[in-house]
Amino acid sequence: MDFKDIKKIVELMDQHGLSQFKLEQDETKLELKKGGDVDMSAVQALLASAPAPQPLAGAPAATPAGGAAPVVDDGALPAGVEEVTSPMVGTFYTAPSPDSDEFVKVGDKISADSTVCIIEAMKVMNEIKSEIAGEVVEILVENGTAVQFGEPLLRVKTA
Repeated sequence: MDFKDIKKIVELMDQHGLSQFKLEQDETKLELKKGGDVDMSAVQALLASAPAPQPLAGAPAATPAGGAAPVVDDGALPAGVEEVTSPMVGTFYTAPSPDSDEFVKVGDKISADSTVCIIEAMKVMNEIKSEIAGEVVEILVENGTAVQFGEPLLRVKTA
């Protein structure tokens, strides 16, 4: 691997919004990382100083005195349900090829080492393992959709 190859990899990282790249091939090992570590205290300070979100136009008004409290979706998952998240930026695929069966469907039982999808990053097809055993209750991403690092891909009922 020469300098031109590394430069091309850096350009591809920029084009696809990747901040990290790792390649191990025979005796060659290359690891690239853009940017520094995140300063969590700075992020928390920024979030604390941000104004509170305002309700959208047409959203229900506050409940009058004596009425029932509104249901609030705090984003919490139901008990016994966990999410499989994307370990990288790329394109999400539900099957190994367009004419193949999907890796998993809603209702399927999976183990912690079950392949649940493929994420294509820089023309490399990466099989994604569940790391959670249970029953698939929801697939959150459509086939062929771009996903971000940490984005929930599917939900699994573990209990």
